Amino acid sequence: MLQLLGKNAKKAAVLLGKAGIEEKNQALLAVADALEAKAEYLIEENQKDIEHAKQNQMSEALIDRLALNETRVAGMAEGIRQVVSLEDPIGTVSNMKKRPNGLLIGTKRVPIGVIGIIYESRPNVTADAFSLTFKTGNAVILRGGSDAIHSNTAITNVIRQTLEQCGVTPDAIQLVTDTSRETATKMMQMNGYIDVLIPRGGAGLIRSVVQNATVPVIETGTGNCHVYVDQYADLSMAVKIVDNAKTQRLGTCNTCESLVVHKEIAEKAVPAIVSALKAKDIEIRGDERSMQLDSYIIPATEEDWGTEYLDRIISLKIVDDIDEAIAHINRYNTKHSEAIVTQNYHNAQKFLDEIDAAAVYVNASTRFTDGFEFGFGAEIGISTQKIHARGPMGLEALTTTKYIIYGDGQIRS
Repeated sequence: MLQLLGKNAKKAAVLLGKAGIEEKNQALLAVADALEAKAEYLIEENQKDIEHAKQNQMSEALIDRLALNETRVAGMAEGIRQVVSLEDPIGTVSNMKKRPNGLLIGTKRVPIGVIGIIYESRPNVTADAFSLTFKTGNAVILRGGSDAIHSNTAITNVIRQTLEQCGVTPDAIQLVTDTSRETATKMMQMNGYIDVLIPRGGAGLIRSVVQNATVPVIETGTGNCHVYVDQYADLSMAVKIVDNAKTQRLGTCNTCESLVVHKEIAEKAVPAIVSALKAKDIEIRGDERSMQLDSYIIPATEEDWGTEYLDRIISLKIVDDIDEAIAHINRYNTKHSEAIVTQNYHNAQKFLDEIDAAAVYVNASTRFTDGFEFGFGAEIGISTQKIHARGPMGLEALTTTKYIIYGDGQIRS
């Protein structure tokens, strides 16, 4: 089955690579309209996944990641429309230079070809992945988790039907419906069919793909994201940012899982932050110094400093200075998103310079690390590696370049 999907995708990629911008944009707009028109069908299919998740006692945060409603379906459609409004990077020529021998040498941005995506839970990834890969002239093979199989199948069906109605190959998007681990492993080794593989999910999934794939991988990351409340922080701002970063949505990779507070502001900041988080039923696991400031805090273990909870839990560490804060964050973070709350310019710049992460914030919530919020329309994932792409991956991250050379008869001596 996978081999057939691979063959279909390779053929589709050739056709998509030739497609013009208007043809691609018109098809994307039709898909956005179709998703909204079929919202009731999508939500009905999603409910099957929700019921199954509840039977399996899936956590509140993970069910929230899985759930579709009219607002979220409309959000998927709006994400596609934003992708349509973005400039198409395909065909862009840059760095054209004339060599002493008269050759004109430059680079042209082109599709990668066939992109494989293995992901968990979130059905919106199906629509996001399609819109970005399609806009960039790539075919995509998707393999979602068993927990979202009804939702992913329904979304894929709507997209394929719409593409066919537009006269575009429906094999621009294909879904692997066998959600077994064996099939996932085989997909990771589809050399000759898949040009690059992108995992999107929890630490276990990402580790499995990195360890087992023979196809090139763009590694996306889990999110043990920190907010550091500096001694020069505006206390009211700090409380709002921590509250939002932790509680706005529990199950996302850009949610704050770890809180670091400077000792000079801790006596005021910790009780205020605890009060806000306690009101949202957030459990706080802290070090000895933080526990002395509020009886609600329970002891943290070494494991807590590096844990992505995706739950109503946060860790709390008191530090002596900004250097200790940076060292703690760089030791335990997952290179995703980190934030400092401070009114001190020097400390803000030091944090920006020395924190090792894909996105580093000053006085803002980590929840903004998102393709939609960054103006990419949608995202294919958030890369925490340092090669090819880093941070939210939009259109350009799904392209590569080739050199184009103009001559007038030159030969090499």
